Amino acid sequence: EVQLVETGGGLVQPGGSQRLSCAASGFTFSSYAMSWVRLAPGKGLEWVSAITGGGTSTRYVDSVKGRFTISRANANNALYLQMNNLEPGDTAVYYCVRGVGDSFSPRYDYWGQGTQVTVSS
Repeated sequence: EVQLVETGGGLVQPGGSQRLSCAASGFTFSSYAMSWVRLAPGKGLEWVSAITGGGTSTRYVDSVKGRFTISRANANNALYLQMNNLEPGDTAVYYCVRGVGDSFSPRYDYWGQGTQVTVSS
């Protein structure tokens, strides 16, 4: 059974940092690209970042470039999102999602339960 479990959300002040983690199980983690997708209050789903199965390539939505870093530890079946210089507009539920192959794709087949990140003073 494929499982994706996010941790690391919480309340953080503007300008602060937060690191999200996603523990994956039930599949060969290194064979799949992974992404972070977020859902902000009153807005639709927004893709945030992606990383290929081998971890050699990454992509980001323009609004987080230079502030967020996606990474993965295939030996530990773990995905991360380091978020720096957080802004109130980053407030959202963040989901860890699995792509349909080991390269970039807009299609996802498994989602975690999500973790809430709130940026507020």
